Amino acid sequence: MAVRRPPRHGTPTAQASDAAIDTACRMVRLPTMRAQPADAIARAERKGLSYTGFLAELLMAECEDRDRRRAERRIRAAPFPRDKSLREFDYTANPNVTPAVIHGLATCEWIAKGYPLCLIEDPGTGKSHLLIALGTAAAMAGYRVRYTTAAALVNELAEAAHDKQLGKTIARYGRVDLLEIDELGYLELDRRGAEMLFQVLTEREEKNSIALASNEAFTGWSKTFTDPRLCAAIVDRLTFNATLIETGTESYRLARTRAKNNGTT
Repeated sequence: MAVRRPPRHGTPTAQASDAAIDTACRMVRLPTMRAQPADAIARAERKGLSYTGFLAELLMAECEDRDRRRAERRIRAAPFPRDKSLREFDYTANPNVTPAVIHGLATCEWIAKGYPLCLIEDPGTGKSHLLIALGTAAAMAGYRVRYTTAAALVNELAEAAHDKQLGKTIARYGRVDLLEIDELGYLELDRRGAEMLFQVLTEREEKNSIALASNEAFTGWSKTFTDPRLCAAIVDRLTFNATLIETGTESYRLARTRAKNNGTT
């Protein structure tokens, strides 16, 4: 339905001006400017802004709000199982993780270069937290991110193969800027599942980044990928130009529970 424009003759009244602003913002899709003209005008008057300064403030507010909404959409599209941020990460409880390394990863330069990231070691040492938090930071920086567990990804690939959609599914996973695979090593994969996962890795090799979290060191991946040659090929693809972070063997969740039970927290 067409939006009716207010007539333009003479000097508009304040009411007519408000209606014109509302209508124009609807037409050109400027929801932030439409929502706050009165507040923006009041701020401009307090600051003594020129017309140019006032317009600049409105346009910057619109741009910032659009960036925020885009980031929120990218985060929802990931989709992460829970909210985690780098600010919440407890380096004291996770002494094996170096803050400078994580801060460097938060710049997303490794994603721009298409490099991998591997978080290795035992459960409860912060791997999933870092994976989700770094993925969230990447989404906020403008990158397309997809989070999944290894089991969920292999199941999706198997269903796609059954429906003769495997090529399309692999291509879709190949297009995102950062693919995050969590919980690798918890389940043994049959040869077909390992081969399909290998196809996803090959699709992204040296083009787009992969970040994964595994409770097994690379030497233990033969439990997940039972074909030795395939296991070696997967490790090779995931370690070339990679950042490797060993988060340790002491579960900080278990340590916190013990401390709480002992009355020390």
